[in-house]
Amino acid sequence: MLKTNLLVLYLSYRDPRVKWFAKLFTLCVVAYAFSPIDLIPDFIPILGYVDDLIIVPIGIVLALKMIPQVVLEENRPKAQEILNKPRNWYTATLFIIVWVLLAAWLSVYVYNRFFS
Repeated sequence: MLKTNLLVLYLSYRDPRVKWFAKLFTLCVVAYAFSPIDLIPDFIPILGYVDDLIIVPIGIVLALKMIPQVVLEENRPKAQEILNKPRNWYTATLFIIVWVLLAAWLSVYVYNRFFS
């Protein structure tokens, strides 16, 4: 449900019928939900998960209320279709290989430039 709502928000954000302030708020909610950086770090006992359990769902609910119902109804089936698609693991593997090779090259470059 959370994934579906986030995808609906993302799809709705791109719709021209959504007002600019709703787009801005929706963008902030979706970016914060997918961001690895939290307001309260997860290693702090109990409080670390407050943003994941309270802040993100409240943001989603508020963003859904700001977007016109027509837009949401159009984007829900699209979100379900995207979530039900099979994953393309070959593309993901290719991206991982490229990043690993780039990191290896950068490491060798920095080592040869500064330490040899």
